[in-house]
Amino acid sequence: MTFLERLQAHHGGLIRLKTELYWCGGRGWDKNPGRLCLLLEATAAPTGATFAATSAATRARSGTTAALLLVDGSPQWIWVVDGDVEVISEAE
Repeated sequence: MTFLERLQAHHGGLIRLKTELYWCGGRGWDKNPGRLCLLLEATAAPTGATFAATSAATRARSGTTAALLLVDGSPQWIWVVDGDVEVISEAE
């Protein structure tokens, strides 16, 4: 099972972002590692979205997945890689 397939299988579950996020548009690093998020969607190529990225995803050339996460009460597209994400609960 690929990383994308694993995330898609846990739609509606909680995940932990092990690293801080890098926000595009001038906000920079958020200095908040270990953030818990609700996984709303995962895809290889979303359209029309503004992104943030986990630390490893900012350096990755391949293997990144776009995840729509509920971050601080707001849905946000985040580029993630397998090593930066921990699935902590399964969707029912």
